[in-house]
Amino acid sequence: MSLIAWVVLGILAGAIAKAIYPGYQGGGILATIVLGIVGAFIGGTLVNVIQTGTLTITSATLTLPGLFVAVLGAMIAIFLYYQFSRRAY
Repeated sequence: MSLIAWVVLGILAGAIAKAIYPGYQGGGILATIVLGIVGAFIGGTLVNVIQTGTLTITSATLTLPGLFVAVLGAMIAIFLYYQFSRRAY
């Protein structure tokens, strides 16, 4: 996938995941792109594990099913980020 496709997938998946996930997620456009790209890797890897049963790091593509998988992966990334960055008071 080309760099432009990665950026487009990242911005779309990151923005949709931030809109769906409850609460406020900070960060600007660059954080949204990175979130979407990380989500594409998380979602693509999970789909590959479910389909083949082997752990291979893959990413989602710039298609409608790939965007859906990337959004799910980005939501998982947001959840994990807040679970590990939560401060104990």
